[in-house]
This record gives sequence, C-alpha cells and structure tokens, in this order.
Amino acid sequence: MTGLGALIRRNTKLYFRDRGMFFTSLITPLILLVLYGTFLSNVYEETFRGALEAAGAAASDRLIGGCVGGELASSLLAVSCVTVAFCSNLLMVQDKITGARQDLTIAPVRPGTLALGYYLSTLLSTLLICLVATAACLGYLLHAGWFLTAGDVAALLLDVALLVLFGTALSSCVNFFLSTNGQASAVGTIISAGYGFICGAYMPISQFPKGLQRVISFLPGTYGTSLLRNHALRGAFEEMIAQGFPGEVVEEIRDSVDCNLYFFGSRVEPGQMYFVLAASIAIAIGLYVAMNILRGRKRRG
Repeated sequence: MTGLGALIRRNTKLYFRDRGMFFTSLITPLILLVLYGTFLSNVYEETFRGALEAAGAAASDRLIGGCVGGELASSLLAVSCVTVAFCSNLLMVQDKITGARQDLTIAPVRPGTLALGYYLSTLLSTLLICLVATAACLGYLLHAGWFLTAGDVAALLLDVALLVLFGTALSSCVNFFLSTNGQASAVGTIISAGYGFICGAYMPISQFPKGLQRVISFLPGTYGTSLLRNHALRGAFEEMIAQGFPGEVVEEIRDSVDCNLYFFGSRVEPGQMYFVLAASIAIAIGLYVAMNILRGRKRRG
C-alpha cells in the first residue's frame, strides 16, 4: 500500500503541475455549459413547450426553465465525466513517451499496483473537476428554475461519482494501448466528438432509429445519462403533476428525454441502471489491471 500511495501522490502532483493539462480539463465542462446554454437551450425549450401545448397544457417560464436546465445539466455532466477522464489520464501516455513508465517498471513495483496508481490518481483528478462542473450546473439550475431537493442533489453526486469511475476505467483501458502524442490526440478528439451522441447527451436516444436504439441500449454510458436525467428532472416533473398536468403527458415527456429507457421493449428501472453501470465499472477495472499484469509477465519472460 505504501508503493500504491506513493504512485498516487506522484501521478496527482505531476497532473496538477502540468498547468496546460489541468486547465484544459477544468475549462472544458465550463465551455460546454456556456455552449449548451447558448445554442441548445432554445431547442430544448421548444421541445418542452411543444409537447405541453400539444396536450393543451401551459407551463410557467420557471417550470420550463427547470426542465431545460435539468436536461442541459445532465447532458453536460454525462459527457464531462468521461471526456475529462481521457484528458486527466494522458499522464499514462506521457510517461511512455518520456520513458518514465520504463523506469517505474524497473522499480520493485508490481504491474497491478502501477496500474491502480494511474487509475486512482486519474480518478481523483477527474472527480475534482467534475464536482466543480456539478457546482456550476447547480448554479445554472438555481438561475433557470430550481425544483431539486437535497435527495436529488445527493443522487446527482452519486451519479457523477459512478460515471467518473466508469470514465476513468474506460480511458485507462483505451490509453493502455497508446504510446504517442498523435494517438492520444486522435483518441481524445474522437471521444469528445462522438461520446455525447452515443450516450444520448446531445440528442435523446428516443429520437434515434429503432435499430440504433437497440445497439445503444447495450452501452453502459447510456444508463448513466438516464440516471442523471431522472435526478435532474424529477422535481420538475413532480411540479407538473402537482399543477394538474395529465400523467400520460408527463410520462410521454419522460420517454422523450430518456428518463425512461427501454431494452428491447422492456422498461429499465433505475436499480437495473445502477447495476449495469456498477458491473461495467468492475469489468473495465479488472480488464485494465489484467492487461497490465499480463504485459508485466511478458516483459519478465
């Protein structure tokens, strides 16, 4: 454990010492919040108003703002928890480029311990940045329309923590195979551009073709996005019901923004979403550690 603690401290210090890497990771969620609020808020607002008007219901600007803000916040956090992890985990690649990784493998450190050192230090860095992003999102919701309870905020924090665990494990498995800056840049660009679509953050999965919906239903990140949606919008939906909105209308809106997900026609409950996400985290971490152990054995052989 002493070796693991030393590796975590070493990796964390190097990450925060690299100001370019740190500020890039930190500013990305904030830029996304501004972009989402500027360009997507009108689209989301028209969607919510259109759905309510079609049902003959009218909502206050505050309630619409809470719905729009909840969808924006959940989208941003769903993307940031994974994309920031890929930025924070670049130290693993940098150590290969500089030769520091080779020095660490020569030292009496087990491959599994070395792998966990990278994973846990990336986890801490990513979690810190994503908590800052969560605070910014909560501030945005306070301005747009606040309908959250203390339980909702706690659930959001749990969702963020689980998605950071998943994002860190995923980035660790991918970055394990990278050894140049060009490869790292290419992977970062692909993840930043594509992950938001396949997890349903940029566009609700309910609007995708049925075949693509079924493919995406196998991806763990989809369920993380849905959990964030449920907890960010629960209070707003409850307020709609309290104001006398028809229950079927509220349920249709929940379907349209992916609060309700379906796996081949069967509705996935929140408990099942947590199970899928937790199992995916455990499998990804186990795979990452196993890859490092196998590589260490090959080198010794």
